[in-house]
Amino acid sequence: MNCLITDHVHPYLLDSLQKANVKTTYLPNITQQEVEKVIGDYNILIVNSKIKINETFVKNCHNLKIVGRLGSGMDGIDIDALEKADIHVVRTPEGNANAVSEHAIGMLLSLSNHLRTADSEVRNFDWNREKNRGWEISNKVLGIIGFGHTGSQLADKMSGWVQEVVCYDNKVVGYNKQNPLVVEGTLDEVKQKADIISIHLPLDEETEGMINKKFLQECKPGFVLINTSRGKIVDTEDLLDGLQRGYVGGACLDVFENEKVETYSEVEKETYQALYELPNVVLTPHIAGWTFESYFKIGKVMAEKILALV
Repeated sequence: MNCLITDHVHPYLLDSLQKANVKTTYLPNITQQEVEKVIGDYNILIVNSKIKINETFVKNCHNLKIVGRLGSGMDGIDIDALEKADIHVVRTPEGNANAVSEHAIGMLLSLSNHLRTADSEVRNFDWNREKNRGWEISNKVLGIIGFGHTGSQLADKMSGWVQEVVCYDNKVVGYNKQNPLVVEGTLDEVKQKADIISIHLPLDEETEGMINKKFLQECKPGFVLINTSRGKIVDTEDLLDGLQRGYVGGACLDVFENEKVETYSEVEKETYQALYELPNVVLTPHIAGWTFESYFKIGKVMAEKILALV
């Protein structure tokens, strides 16, 4: 078996494949065009978000048997085309679920306790205790939309902390049996009850632009939005409007509609600049699942799933 790995991975994955006599080509800087030229020579392809796999791509995969997606997101990968070609698809959401859930909590605590602004002010010898008075999350209702690996991790961590955890997932039912402190609700119940809403959804036709002006205005006034899933699920301009008008009380964003800063249009620059200037927003550069531990765990899970198929 020949394997092509197109992105940086933990050495554990490379070692595991090689020990199993899988001939591995490790090219973390390879481009989309370069992959397309050589893909016919490989039985296994391991990718991150850089390489896009569509129907045309699949037609050139004459020997491909397995596609491994590092992490959880499957946007950019045509699963139907792969399945029609009898190509197995594996991913590793288990690898970074804990990291993402911890990051979401960290962002929320930073927002609720004004840690970002307070830290900056103290470093400038500016001592503002009253201005930076925080608010506690223990008496709040947490809403989680999407109860997969990450959403369930967040629910478990927060269920003994907040007043109530209300979750909605249109594909998963019966999860409150796993944790009786988690309430299985409808999407409307999450909107109506939650003081904090955390998004844990894949990006697809159904979820793209889901968090728009209508959605935001139907939520509890002044709620806090957390998004550590995919940026295009949230309409940035609508979120900005909600924050400026006050019907959205705050936002913690690790992902964005456009994460390629060098490609911003003038409108995007103005929108993001206005967003970045708001004090009730905490921002990070798509690093929620980017820990030393998750780097290893993603490689380990991928190795186990690939070797189970070869």
